[in-house]
Amino acid sequence: MRRRASLVLLAAAVFCAALSPLLRWYAFPRLAKVPPSQYQSVVMEAKNADLIDYNKMEARKVSKVNIVQTLKGNVEQAKKVKDATGRDVVVWDTLSYIVGPDGKMVSSIPERYVFDAHSQEPVHAGGESVDGTPVRRDGIEYKWPFLTEKRDYQYFDMQTRTSAPIHYRGTRTFHGLEVYYFEQTIPWTKVPLPKKMPLGVTPEVVKQTGLERWYSTKRMFWVDPVTGAPVNGEELHKEEMRWIGHPEKKPITAFAGHVKMRPDYVDSTVDLVTSQRVLVLLLTSYLPWGLLGLGCLLLTLSLVLEARSRRPGSGTAPAEDPAPDPEPVPA
Repeated sequence: MRRRASLVLLAAAVFCAALSPLLRWYAFPRLAKVPPSQYQSVVMEAKNADLIDYNKMEARKVSKVNIVQTLKGNVEQAKKVKDATGRDVVVWDTLSYIVGPDGKMVSSIPERYVFDAHSQEPVHAGGESVDGTPVRRDGIEYKWPFLTEKRDYQYFDMQTRTSAPIHYRGTRTFHGLEVYYFEQTIPWTKVPLPKKMPLGVTPEVVKQTGLERWYSTKRMFWVDPVTGAPVNGEELHKEEMRWIGHPEKKPITAFAGHVKMRPDYVDSTVDLVTSQRVLVLLLTSYLPWGLLGLGCLLLTLSLVLEARSRRPGSGTAPAEDPAPDPEPVPA
C-alpha cells in the first residue's frame, strides 16, 4: 500500500516539476498580452509655462497648460492587421490635445500606433501615422515590454518622427513600487507644425511669415518592470519658432515648461498597474516557483514512503529457516 502511494506521489512530483517551466517559458509568452480594446486617458500639466500668443506672435507667461492624452484600442483595425499579417496585434489611436489657460485649444495631434500584443514590437501595417503623416516606427512607444530589462531601449518620438535610445538610469521606489527609471534627451530638431492650431493658423500661414518650428525635450519615465507600464512620466519640453534664413533674429518661444502627470492620474495609474502586475507574477513567479516547491515536497514524501516500505517488519514477515534434520541415533 505504501509503495503504491509512493508511486502516486512520485508521478505528481514529476507533473508539477514539468509544469513549472512550461508555465514560465511556454504559457506566459502566449497568454500575456495587451488587450486590444484598452482605453485610457491621462491629464498632464505644465505650471508657470511660456506659451506663444499667435495674435501678437510673442511668448507670454501663463499659469498652466494642460495636455490631455487619450488612448483607445481600435479592435476592428487590429483584426484586419491580424488577418493580413497573421500576428496578434494591437492598434492604438491616440490624441494629444493641448489646452491653454483660457480653455481653448493650442494644438491637437492624432496618432496611430500598431504593435505586437505580446512583445510590444512595432508592426508596420494598419496605417501607422502621426498627425495624418505615415511613419515607420523603430522601437517602443508609450509602453515597455513585459518583464522590462535593465537596459536601454529604442523609443519613438512623435515630434521628430524618429527613434532614439532611451537610457536606463537605475532602480527607484515610486509610490511603494520598485520601478526602473528611464531618460531620453532629444536635441534641438526642426519639426513639423501641428495641422490643427488656434485662430485658423495653419503650417502654410506660419511658413509664409518666415518661421519654422524647432523642438527639444528631456523625457523621463518611471516604469513598472513586471508589466512594462509607466506609472509616471515627465518632460522638460521646449519649442521655438525660428526665423527661416535669419539665425541672428531672436527665436519666439512657442512653449516651454515642465510637464508632469496630474497627481490624481498618477494615483489611478499606480492602482491599475498594481492590480495588473499580480496577473503577470502569477505566470512568471508565483505559480512556477510554487509548483516547483510542491514538486520537491511530493518527491520527498514519495522517497520517505518508499524507504518505510523497505524496512523489515513493514510488510509480510520473512519465512523462518527450516529446522535441521535430527542427527541419527547410534545403534
